[in-house]
Amino acid sequence: MDRIREYTQENLPIIIHVWGPKILMAAALLFVFWIASRIVRKTISAAGEKASLDYSVVRLLAMAARVTLLVAGLITALGTLGVDVSALVAGLGLTGFALGFAVKDTISNILAGVLLLVYRPFSKQDFVEVKGMSGEVTAIDLRYTTLQHAGQKILLPNSLLFTNPITIGKAESDEG
Repeated sequence: MDRIREYTQENLPIIIHVWGPKILMAAALLFVFWIASRIVRKTISAAGEKASLDYSVVRLLAMAARVTLLVAGLITALGTLGVDVSALVAGLGLTGFALGFAVKDTISNILAGVLLLVYRPFSKQDFVEVKGMSGEVTAIDLRYTTLQHAGQKILLPNSLLFTNPITIGKAESDEG
C-alpha cells in the first residue's frame, strides 16, 4: 500500500502534465460534438416541419444525424487521447456492413417508406392496385402501407409499392 502511495505521489505531477491536456481536449471535443448533434437535430426537425414532411421521416433523419455526430465525436475524442481508432473504425464499418446485409429487406422497406412519405405519389383514401392487390389506402408508415378492401386489411411492404407499377384511382364506392 505504501509503494502505491509513493508511486502516486512521485508520478502524479507527471501524469497530470501528460494526460491532463489530452483529457480536457477530449472532453471539449465530445462536448462540441454533443452540442452540434443537438443543433443539427433541431435544425432537421424545424426544416421537416416547415416542409410539411411526415413526423416519422423527420424523426428518423434527425436521430440518424445525431447518432452519426455522436459516434464521430466519440471516435475523435478517443483519437485525441491516443487510442488507435483505426481498428475501431474498421470494426464499425464491418459491423455496419453485416447489419445492413442482415436487415436489407427491412432497410429497403424503410427507405421506400421515407421516399413514399416525401414524394407522396398517393395519399390516404386513394384506391391503389399493385401486383394484383388492391384497396383503399388507410395508413402509410415507414415500413408498410395499409390497404382496406372487402373487409380485409392488407399490409403491403413499401418496397413493393416503390418497385412495381401502381394504379391509383378513386375508391370503388365513388366510381359509378
